[in-house]
Amino acid sequence: MTRRKKILIAAIATVAVIAVLSAAAAVRKAGNGKPGTAPVAAAPDLVEFLQSDLVDAATQDLRVSLPLSGGLRALNQASVKAKVSGEVQQVLVREGEAVRAGQVIVRIDATEYQAKVAQARGQMLAARGQYENSKQTFERNRELVAKGFISKTAFDNFQSNLDVAHANLDAAQGGLEVAQKALADTIVKSPLDGLVAARAVQPGEKVSPDTRLIDVVDLRALELEAPIPMADVARVAIGQAVQLDVEGSGRFEGKLVRINPAVSQGTRSIMVYVRLDNGEARLRAGMFAQGALVLGHHAGVVAVPATAVRNDGERAFVYSVENNVLAERQVKLGIRDDASGLVEIAGGLAAGAKVVRNNLGTLRAGSRVKLVKA
Repeated sequence: MTRRKKILIAAIATVAVIAVLSAAAAVRKAGNGKPGTAPVAAAPDLVEFLQSDLVDAATQDLRVSLPLSGGLRALNQASVKAKVSGEVQQVLVREGEAVRAGQVIVRIDATEYQAKVAQARGQMLAARGQYENSKQTFERNRELVAKGFISKTAFDNFQSNLDVAHANLDAAQGGLEVAQKALADTIVKSPLDGLVAARAVQPGEKVSPDTRLIDVVDLRALELEAPIPMADVARVAIGQAVQLDVEGSGRFEGKLVRINPAVSQGTRSIMVYVRLDNGEARLRAGMFAQGALVLGHHAGVVAVPATAVRNDGERAFVYSVENNVLAERQVKLGIRDDASGLVEIAGGLAAGAKVVRNNLGTLRAGSRVKLVKA
């Protein structure tokens, strides 16, 4: 094949390739320029929820509160102890019995103390007789010394004897009162109205002073002692209401009556004291109670569970379902009620809105929502 013929064949092939490429480009351009054609849109995501995954934002009454817990104790209680030694003759009450203030509850053998009273009374009468004699002698000699029949020194002796007799009389009277007091202490009385909580002695036992005999508690008023953190002390005030759940007895309303001025070492907390009226005697000392000290109250506010609120830095938002489409709504938060687990929505969401109750992971706004059965 000649050189000229080869060049001709190559030229023809080049022209053919160029023609094919030009036709393809024209086809693509014509297709892109047709009216009514558009890029294919991606199908939106589908999110399935159980009915329990959603909750309605509702109007609620919320309270700001501090948690409290501790054991109840009687506001008025007494451990009655022996004041004298001796043998217990009678124990007149048992556990659970009601007693009145001044009621006799224990008798101690009084034989020895009766004898001591008789002895002290005799000493007092003797001292009184001696004093009366000294007084009469002093009065007679006071007239004589004024007339000069006796010396001033002799009269001073009569004065001294009178003073000694008077002192002996005072001592004898004091001894009689002590003996009478000891005799009276052999009869033990209840110091207050209440119930017998413990009976620590039995008839026939020997007791000494300060031996515990009977415990009496007045259950008409009970008190809870509980710590609160130092950071919350400024928000606490006497008279604030306290709601308490007492084991086995239900819910009760109390009132803060005292605040300890000293900080508890170690815990760095302040002790507060809550009083509960127990006129129906439904509560008992030692019961465990837990509840909340109410610091503030907001009535009729829109609220959702605190678990429904998400946080992105300083921004708070919830996921709501609107026309079966998931939406992200930024909200403004108010107070939080720890007792109910609700938080106030001060702005950004209306009552009746349906929101996702819990954190179910990453959700995409704009996704279609489908409710499914459990």
